[in-house]
Amino acid sequence: MKLTILGGGGFRVPLIYQQLLTQEDGPDVREVVLYDLARHRLNAVHAVLDQLAAGRPDAPKVRTATDLDEALDGADFVFSAIRVDGLAGRTVDERVALDLGILGQETTGPGGLAYGLRTIPVCLDIADRVARRAPNAWVINFTNPAGMVTEAMRRRLGDRVIGICDSPIGLGLRAARVLGVDQHRVALDYVGLNHLGWLRGLRVDGVDRLPELLADDALLSQMEEARLMGLEWVRSLGAIPNEYLYYYYYNRDAVTAIKDAATTRGEFLRQQQDQFYAEVAGKPDAALEIWTRTRAEREATYMAESRDSSGAGEREQEDIAEGGYQKVALDLMAGIAGGRASTMILNVRNGSAVPGLPADAVVEVPCLVDGTGARPFATEPLQGHMLGLVQQVKAVEQLTIEAAVSGSAALAVKALALHPLVDSVTIARRLLAGYQERLPGLADVLR
Repeated sequence: MKLTILGGGGFRVPLIYQQLLTQEDGPDVREVVLYDLARHRLNAVHAVLDQLAAGRPDAPKVRTATDLDEALDGADFVFSAIRVDGLAGRTVDERVALDLGILGQETTGPGGLAYGLRTIPVCLDIADRVARRAPNAWVINFTNPAGMVTEAMRRRLGDRVIGICDSPIGLGLRAARVLGVDQHRVALDYVGLNHLGWLRGLRVDGVDRLPELLADDALLSQMEEARLMGLEWVRSLGAIPNEYLYYYYYNRDAVTAIKDAATTRGEFLRQQQDQFYAEVAGKPDAALEIWTRTRAEREATYMAESRDSSGAGEREQEDIAEGGYQKVALDLMAGIAGGRASTMILNVRNGSAVPGLPADAVVEVPCLVDGTGARPFATEPLQGHMLGLVQQVKAVEQLTIEAAVSGSAALAVKALALHPLVDSVTIARRLLAGYQERLPGLADVLR
C-alpha cells in the first residue's frame, strides 16, 4: 500500500514511521510519500527516517514531494497533518487572544477558531484533490482543530475521511492501567467533541468500574486528568473529563498561567523546531539523535503551564511511552485495510449516536472499525452542563465552517462571540481584527 503524509516535513512524522517499523500486525505499507511545501523540512525528516530504517531491508520505501498531485496519485491512505501558516501562525492564534485577556490556545477558544478559519479552505482544496487523484483513498485527519476540519472535509469526501485524536484513547488506557485491567477487556463510555469529552463509564466484563476509580483517592490520583483538575472536582462530575476541559473549568487559572509563562506553547515549539531543523541541516548524520533528544523535551513539557499552576506534576512516563496519534492512526488504517473489527474512539459523523446534536455534526465517540470504515455506537444522552457545553461549542464550530466556506467576516464574528470562552461581542470583533491584521492569509479568506 501507498501512504501519503501531508505535512510530511512535520516534526512528529518520524513517530508514524517508527510505529510502522515496530507495530505487530500493522498495515502492509510498502511506500511512504512525504509531502510538504518546505524542502528543508522534508530533507530533515527524511534523514531521520533513513536512520530509523537502517539495517531494516523490509522498511517501507520513503520519497518526498513538493507537488501535491504527485504525492496523492495512487495513494491508498492519506494522513493529513498540515499546519497552515506554521508555528508562526500558532503564536499569533495564542497572542492575539492573550493580549485581550482571553485564552490563547491553538484548538480551544478563539485561537482554535482562527486556526480553523484559515485551515478549512486549504483542507477543502486537499479534499477535492484527493477525490480527483486518489478517489479510493481513505483520509485520516490529524489536522487541528480536528473535529471541525474533519466535518468540513466530509463535504467533499463523506465517510472516507475520519478524524483522530489520542487524548480520549490515552484517557481510557490510563484508567484501565490504574484499575489493573487488560485494556482489551474494557468498553469505554466516552462521548463529546474533539478536545471536549468525558469518560462516563468503564465496563469490564459488563461491570462499570468507573465508580470504583472515582471513589478511591489512591487510584484517582494516578489519573493525570484528576491531578490537573482536582480529585474533588472530577468526583463531583461523576466522570473523568478530557484534559482540554481544564481550559473551560479553570479558564481564569489557565489564562493567568499562560500569560505568566516565559513563552506560549507555540513560541516554545517554534524556537525548538527552528533549532531542530537548523541543527539537522548542519549535522545530517546525527538527525535521529537530534530528533530523539528534541522529542523528549517536547513531550515532557506538554501542557506544562497548566500542570504547574494546578500542582499536577510531571507527565507519567507510561503516558509518553504508550504512543499517541501515530498508534491511533495506524490501528485505524490496519482495521480498514485488513477488515479486522475493533473498537476505537474517533471523530465521525454523528447520525443519531449523540442525542441532541445535528446528524451531520462530527462527534468523538467509540466506533466500530472494519473494512467498511468507522461507524459510531449509540451513546446514552448527555446531561446538564455537558450537553449544554457540547451543543454550544458545536454550534460555534459549524458557524466557523460556514464563515470559512462563505468568506463571511460577520459569521466569523458571530462564531467568536458565541464561544463560551469569549465574553463580549466587542471582544469578538477585536479578536477578528487582530487576527486579520497579523494573519494576511485570514484576511484573504474573509470579506
